[in-house]
Amino acid sequence: MTESSVLPDFELPATGNQRFQLSAFKGHPFVFYFYPRDDTPGCTVEGTQFRDLHAKFVNARVPVFGVSRDPIASHEKFKKKMSFPFELLSDADEKVCGIFGVMKMKNMYGRQVRGVERSTFVIDREGRIAKEWRGVKVPGHAQEVLDYVRSANL
Repeated sequence: MTESSVLPDFELPATGNQRFQLSAFKGHPFVFYFYPRDDTPGCTVEGTQFRDLHAKFVNARVPVFGVSRDPIASHEKFKKKMSFPFELLSDADEKVCGIFGVMKMKNMYGRQVRGVERSTFVIDREGRIAKEWRGVKVPGHAQEVLDYVRSANL
């Protein structure tokens, strides 16, 4: 997907026995952050940074959603353990990961493995990618996303 393309509609299961459907957010910007795995060190730090800034995202009227391939049961445990005030979405079949192009070959302990490249996307009112960050380095990232959201005319 390019930043000017309208995303195709999709639906994913979400924590809290909910479903996220892109078309339901038409007219409302939001943040998707893709992360590799629940309850791992980098993903925990990233999630807690979005958690700690959550009220500021709410004030900006831009909700945040975390997305990974983990099942909902894993998401529910991770969300509860870390007191995340936002929903986590499960993309077990990698359909949405494919739309956003976040599946990459990565080096893990000297082996090539296929996994989610830590990436964040701000989606505008029209359902287009307004801003993207790929290969995210966690420290300060959530603040950078918030700064963009506050300055952009979404």
